[in-house]
Amino acid sequence: MDQSDRSDAARPRVINDNGAWCWFQDERAIVDAESQTLVVGSIAAAEGPGGEARSGNVELTVVDLREGTGTVVVLHERLEVDDHDVPALWRRSDGRWLAVYTRHKTDDLTRWRISEPGDPTRWGEERVFDWSGLTEGRGVTYSNLRAAGGRLYCFARAVNDDQCALVSDDEGDTWAYAGKLFTRPKVGYVNGYTRYAGDGDRIDLVTTDHHPRDFDNSIYHGYLEGGALHRSDGSVLDPAALEGEARSQEHLTTVLAAGSVWEGMRISHCWTTDLRRGGDGSVAAVLTARAGVDPEERFFRERPVPDLRFFYARMAPGGEWTVHPLAQAGPGLMPHEEDYTGLAAIDPYDLDSVYVSTSVDPRDGSALAHHEIFRARTADEGATWKWSAVTEGSEVENLRPIVAPGDAGRIPLLWFRGTMTASQHYDCEVVLLDLPR
Repeated sequence: MDQSDRSDAARPRVINDNGAWCWFQDERAIVDAESQTLVVGSIAAAEGPGGEARSGNVELTVVDLREGTGTVVVLHERLEVDDHDVPALWRRSDGRWLAVYTRHKTDDLTRWRISEPGDPTRWGEERVFDWSGLTEGRGVTYSNLRAAGGRLYCFARAVNDDQCALVSDDEGDTWAYAGKLFTRPKVGYVNGYTRYAGDGDRIDLVTTDHHPRDFDNSIYHGYLEGGALHRSDGSVLDPAALEGEARSQEHLTTVLAAGSVWEGMRISHCWTTDLRRGGDGSVAAVLTARAGVDPEERFFRERPVPDLRFFYARMAPGGEWTVHPLAQAGPGLMPHEEDYTGLAAIDPYDLDSVYVSTSVDPRDGSALAHHEIFRARTADEGATWKWSAVTEGSEVENLRPIVAPGDAGRIPLLWFRGTMTASQHYDCEVVLLDLPR
């Protein structure tokens, strides 16, 4: 990577030499502002340093942001080599950290560990919640930790491969099954892919119908508040969310519709990428879709989708959405996952700022040798963008950026770089670019 114009303090540094993550778990990285400690989760692979002995380790990298030093902690040795197993993190009111993780549909256990007070390098024993009586042994995937109404929720894909939740009233010491968030007949591999944002009074979410490989998805928005599932405008879809029969997500507010036309091209097979809620009640989402592609054409295991696009969606307080094209994402990242992109991350403290991984330079549309990271800034809620390069001239891929929340005074930008041929096969290192705001 050519960073010759940066000072040493502004150069990305490797904090873990073997790791990657999926993007349907949050928070994957958090900063404790008081101690200036960053914690980020990742999964080690056999192709990276440590080889088979380290393959499948669920790891946390604990970084002292004042000193620039880091420590790698193993939460579970050789759980499974799959980036879907990355832990979700939560900072408890007693100074302890909570980490929750699962395998990728290969067993029915949600696992969690709790750290010593103020020390995310030391952890208590692993405990488990067994879903098997609910899933009939079909597996559980993903962990998303969000709080609302004084309760902590862990959202997972479980029963019928729908979005479900565990709930804790003691900040993760114990968990109980809460119910299904929404449901519908399963199509193909699984049901909707959901991103969550916000804590306190409400939890916002965006979701799909099914996997984009199997269905021409639209994207829907809703939020949980006061025990009810609402549409964007505040109308109630399910007055007793997570209790009894869940409703279908297709009755939430449609944000990005499959079959809509943008810049003269039909978009299809939409997917959720990132979601953040602002302090004023606004919501921002980055979404992806195939562009100008026959929605019936099967690319799976043949070749990547040739043209994927990022969209930026912004909801004003009160529930009105505007959607704008953001950038070209390039072709699919790998043939057998034709809708995978390099992804994008919204700054949790600045919804007008987005970090994008793409193989197409958004400044001039030229093809790049590898995925690079760019920063996009908007002054008109996504109608227009100003771009600057974070990485340039890289010799490897730069993928899946995260801006870690926790300290509004800094921008801890994380990504992993290297080679990736599958969610189970990669040789990547985790890097941090810690910037002042």
